[in-house]
Formats: sequence, structure tokens, C-alpha cells
Amino acid sequence: MLDELLKKIADRTARVGIVGLGYVGIPLAMRITEIGLPVLGFDILPERVRQLHSGESPIRHIPADAIRAMRARGFEATCDYSRAAECDALLICVPTPLDKHREPDLQFVTSTMDSLGPYLRAGQLLALESTTWPGTTAEVLAPQLVAAGLTPGQDAFLAYSPEREDPGNPDFDTSRIPKVVGADDEASQRAGVALYSTFIDTVVPVSSSRAAEMVKLLENIYRAVNIGLVNELKIVAQRMGLDIFEVIDAAATKPFGFKAFYPGPGIGGHCIPVDPFYLTWKAREYGIHTRFIELAGEVNASMPEYVVGKTLHALNARGLVMSRARLLVLGIAYKRDVDDVRESPSVLVMERLRDWGAHIDYADGQVPVFPVMREHSFDLASVELTPQTVASYDAVLILTDHSDVDYAMLRDHARLIIDARGRFSNQPAPHIIPA
Repeated sequence: MLDELLKKIADRTARVGIVGLGYVGIPLAMRITEIGLPVLGFDILPERVRQLHSGESPIRHIPADAIRAMRARGFEATCDYSRAAECDALLICVPTPLDKHREPDLQFVTSTMDSLGPYLRAGQLLALESTTWPGTTAEVLAPQLVAAGLTPGQDAFLAYSPEREDPGNPDFDTSRIPKVVGADDEASQRAGVALYSTFIDTVVPVSSSRAAEMVKLLENIYRAVNIGLVNELKIVAQRMGLDIFEVIDAAATKPFGFKAFYPGPGIGGHCIPVDPFYLTWKAREYGIHTRFIELAGEVNASMPEYVVGKTLHALNARGLVMSRARLLVLGIAYKRDVDDVRESPSVLVMERLRDWGAHIDYADGQVPVFPVMREHSFDLASVELTPQTVASYDAVLILTDHSDVDYAMLRDHARLIIDARGRFSNQPAPHIIPA
């Protein structure tokens, strides 16, 4: 079984199925088709499948030309999970959010395995890419393979390889981001390394699926903890009359022992606000309370309220009442130059401002219409940023600093700016309030 799969991979005839055509799955499919392997994409959303077949990009920072080029190379998409039997490898790239109790929610992983189960066959490689707790591959996926009549390492192969996409970052494409691969038997490890090595420049094998799962958590907990640190230092620095961005940039000139992280209105995206809780949940099984990680989470979670407080005080200092204020939120995506609003702190700030009775609008060229979200709702569309529009608001809150904004115009025409991203850190002015 293994030799046959390895031969198909080497010959570039192995068909790869990608389950979940989102921010991770689509770039992965694009890269795999570039090197000549046939790719079949699976998604539960018919509209997503229609868009891809029509050459449309469902993700703003991925151009439609790239989707059409992928289609020209033979990419197909389907909602029909029975076609999983056609694939020699299946890469699972589905969401792993938290539930309402802030505990891991694997419903998308387990429902995907339920859908694939009847169509899994001998000789296939199954690899999970979704972020999860150490033990998921061995404790959740392996039993489902066995239930399908397959034994990992013998007649089928099972691995974990955490996604490492950085949407909107032009410096790293999928092929140049090293890929960690872990499996719990030698045959599965060989299969996983062989497949990923065909389209990733550097593959990093680790000793087990649990080790690979822990790698992903460490990467994002590292970021969460350091962002929590600079968010706390921001509050201290502002109280001291210091510019935290100036301090960080100066510290970053040290060529060793320091890496720059920057504060903001909170943390967002599908990884940093979520991943630490996967480990804290699993650690409790071993009687461990991850105090350091949870403290960083508390600091980061408090940032939206901090921005609201700074806004309230700035308005009061100008004789304005929050309940009658007209406020413009600049940027609702969770990071610069992407259209992803998952876990965005901007949305939390908007909700708190609305609770205070303020009139809220937003401007974000990446997100023309406020999207449907599971826990948040605004019936809004992005307003056009013009001098007249900007001047009509009592305050503009910079929560995501997209590159396509005319910040000079904003500085010149806004009555009051609440700057949570340090966009004007080197341009002090009475109407610019750091937050």
C-alpha cells in the first residue's frame, strides 16, 4: 500500500482532496496544482463551490486570476463527499473554534470525518491541518479510520500537519513556509513527508502527531503571550506619557534576543484568540493550570474595553456625550489588508460603543458589507472615506490600519482620532489620542 502511494506521489499522479475551501484550503489547492498534482476540493457550501468553478475568488486578498489559473490546471470543487474515494490523499482544513464555554469545538472535524467515513479506502493518506489539542489525531481521527475498516500504518495512513498561512502577507507564500509533519507510525510519516515535500520547500518531521499538534499551539501561544505583554506595557507607557511604538521600534534594533510585537485593540483571527484555550483545556486533564497563558488571554481580552474607555474620556474632555456621539470605526477586519473578521476586536469595540448608545458606522474597503456572524450583528455597509464624511463624525477610531487609507486626509479632517494601532505614533497632535 505504501509503495503504491509513494509511487503515485513521485509520478505526480496522486489525486489530492482538500476538505474545507477557505483561508487555508484555497492557497493549499493553488500551490498543489502549481506542481502538477490533480486536486479535488470539498466544501459544504454550494455557493463556495459555484464561485470557484466560475473563476471567482471568495477571499478578497486572493485575486480571481489566481482562481482561474487553478481551474485551468484542472482543479475541481464539489459538495459530494462520495468523491473522496477518488482521492489518494485527503487534507482536512476545517475550522476548530471554541464553544460558548470557551472550550474546544471539534464539530467540524468530526462531521467531516462522518461525511468521509463511508468513502475512505485502503491506500489513502489522511492528514489533519486544523489547529487542535495534542491527541486529536490519535484519539479522534484514528478511531474513525478504524471504524471505516482501515488500520493506520497498514492499509491507510494518518498524519497531522498544522496549517501556517499568514493571509495578506506578501513575503511568504505557501511553498516557502516550512511545514511540520507528525505521525504515529513510520509508514504514515513517510507518506506525509513524501506528499508535503512535493509542494513545500522545507518539511520538518517530528516524532508524533501529538508533537506536531503541540507545535501549532506553541507558535500561536507565543504570539498571544507577547502581544499580551506589549498590550499591558502600552497602558503603562501611555500613563507615563511615553509612545510605546517608539519604544518597541527602538528595542527592535537589538540584533539578538528580542522580537518586536505590537499592541492593538485586542487580538483576532482564527488562531491567536482560540489556540491558547485548546492547550489550557487539555492541560486540565493532566492537573495543570496554565496561569501564564490565561493571564495573557485576560490582558488581550480587556483591550476592547480599554479602547472604549479612552474614547469615552476623549469625548468627555471635549464636552461630548457618548450616547449622542457619531463615531466612525476604521477597519473591522482582524488584521491589516485582509477581509477576515473572525474574532475581530473591532467588532467587540463596536458592540460596546453601541451599548453606550453611540451611533456607529464603519469604513473598511476590505469588507464592503458587514458579514453574517454567529455571535455579532450589525446592519451596516462600509462608508466612503472622504474629507466631508470624516469631518461629519465626532470621532474616528483606528482599529485596523489598512494600507489603502489616506491617513494624511484623515489627520487633516477628523475632529478627533482614537488611534489604537499607532498609525500616528510619530505625529502627535491635540486631536489624536493613542489607545
